[in-house]
Amino acid sequence: MAISVAQLAETLGLDYRGDGARPLTRVATLDDADGNSLSFATDGRYREVLRATAAAAVIAPAELADDAPCALLLAADAHRAYARAAKLLHPPRAARPGIHPSAVVEPGAVLGEGVEIAAQAVIEAGALIGAGALIGAGCFVGAGSRIGAGSRLHSRVSVYHDCRIGRNCLIQSGVVIGGDGFGYAADEDGWLHVPQVGRALIGDGVEIGANSTIDRGAIGDTVIGDGVIIDNQVHVAHNVRIGEHTAIAGCVGIAGSAVIGARCTIAGAAVVLGHLELVDDVHVTAMSLVSHSLRQPGRYSSGTPLEDNRSWRRNSVRFKQLDQLARRLGRLEKRRQ
Repeated sequence: MAISVAQLAETLGLDYRGDGARPLTRVATLDDADGNSLSFATDGRYREVLRATAAAAVIAPAELADDAPCALLLAADAHRAYARAAKLLHPPRAARPGIHPSAVVEPGAVLGEGVEIAAQAVIEAGALIGAGALIGAGCFVGAGSRIGAGSRLHSRVSVYHDCRIGRNCLIQSGVVIGGDGFGYAADEDGWLHVPQVGRALIGDGVEIGANSTIDRGAIGDTVIGDGVIIDNQVHVAHNVRIGEHTAIAGCVGIAGSAVIGARCTIAGAAVVLGHLELVDDVHVTAMSLVSHSLRQPGRYSSGTPLEDNRSWRRNSVRFKQLDQLARRLGRLEKRRQ
C-alpha cells in the first residue's frame, strides 16, 4: 500500500518537515532505501549514513533533524514509531474466508465468520475457530481446542486437544502447542510414561516464533499470559506460567513448573530450572543459568565471558581449586586472630 508523508505523520501523531505529499510504499534501511522508502534513525550513531540516504522520508529524533536530506517525521522514540509505521505499510495478510478443498474439517468443529482454512489443514471435531482467524497450510487443531478471533497460524502449526489460543495471536510455522511434557517415573524396566492431562492456555496478543514448543500441563495447565512474545526454538515445559508482556529470546529453555512474572526479559539461550519463581520485571542476560528463584526485580547474569582457550583452561583448573583455596585462606585468617 502507499501512504503520503503527511498522512503517515497524522496517523502516528507526529510532526513532520519536508514534502508531505511524497508517497511511501515500503520500509528499508538507510543504506538500501530508495525514493519510495521510509527508514529511521534512533541516535547520533547513524548520522553519517542518514546524511547519505536516498529515502523519501525518515523517522528520527529532533537531534538528527538537520542531518536528514529528505522528509522527516520527528519522534523521540524513533524505533517505536517506525514499528507502527511498518505495520501500516506492510500489513499482515488478512484471512481469505473459505475452506480449501484438501482441508479436513470434521463434523462438530465450529468455524466463525470469515475464517480461512488453508490446504491440508485438519480441524478435529469439537474445535472452535474464532471469527477472522487464519489456519495455515498443513496445520492441525485438535479436538476441543479453541483458536481466538483474528489469530493467525502459519503453516504446519500443531495445536493438540483441549488447548486454548487467545485473540489476535501470531503463531509461526512449526510451533507445537500442547504436546506432552517430559513426565516419566522410574520403573524396574526403564521409564514409565506419566499421562499429561493438563492443557496449554495461550492469552491474547501472544506471538510465538518458529519451531517453539509449549508443553501441556502434567495435571494443571501451562499458562502463557497476554502480550507475551516468544522467539524461535524456545521450549516451555509442562506447568510453566509466564506473566503478561514478558519477552523470551531464541533457544531459551524453561523447565517444568517454573513461574515467570510479568514484563520479564530472558535473553538468548538462557535456561530457567524447574520449580523456580522469577518475580515481575526480572531481566536475565544471554546464556545465563537461573538455578535459584529471583525474588527482586533487576538484571541478572551468570557464566564466564569468552577468552582465548589457553587462558580459559588455566582459569577452569583454578575454579576447581576454589573450595580448597577458600579453606586454606580461612585457616590462615584464624591463625592471625
